[in-house]
Amino acid sequence: MNAIAYPIRINRYLFLKNICSRREADRLIEQGKIKINGSIAVLGQKVLEADTVDVAGSAANRTYRYYLYNKPRGIVSNNPQRDEESVEDVSGIAKGVSPVGRLDKDSQGLMLLTDDGRIVNAILSPEYSHEREYHVGVDKYIKESDIRKLTVGVDIEGYLTKPAQAERLSDDSFTLTLTEGKKHQIRRMCAALGYQVLDLKRVRMMHLPLDLEEGENRELTKEEVNGLLTLSGIPLK
Repeated sequence: MNAIAYPIRINRYLFLKNICSRREADRLIEQGKIKINGSIAVLGQKVLEADTVDVAGSAANRTYRYYLYNKPRGIVSNNPQRDEESVEDVSGIAKGVSPVGRLDKDSQGLMLLTDDGRIVNAILSPEYSHEREYHVGVDKYIKESDIRKLTVGVDIEGYLTKPAQAERLSDDSFTLTLTEGKKHQIRRMCAALGYQVLDLKRVRMMHLPLDLEEGENRELTKEEVNGLLTLSGIPLK
């Protein structure tokens, strides 16, 4: 857990204490469910080290939901425009959960959806070096020298990507395992080496493999949830 430097805003305090996300903390504060030294907290209020912070029992002990979903091509992961369909529209998962990270409209594969805002930063931030594995198909034979370049880093518009793992699958396809997620990163890496991505599929996020048919979803097992929380630095109950 990150060290807490006091004074600290109440929403960040609750986030660092692994009670809830900052956005959720603001909602709880607005609902009068957070108290500091016995008085109802207000948005933006700061906590001192000697303060006592109380969270309403139902909020402090809420149950979170976690799902895996195999997103088909043509579905957007967030902010649908006009006639586009989003993951929330077609996944069949109960309302109130959102994707952690993105897969662009022309990509497919594994997505994690949850209402646990505590884990999002830990999963997506490159400082945690969590792996995401992809199968990538390109428009022509990919040279061994270019596969090696993918592993050491590729310059995409002035940014050198972090070292990755790459392994050939066929003449024009390979696996690529990243620990960061710049916007359209794989497509940009391939374009920088002279290739066009024709097929992009995420097959693993951290310890979670893609084990679903296209369009299917399932809840995480207790063991998978515990692994997810542990990797996110959240103590198990």
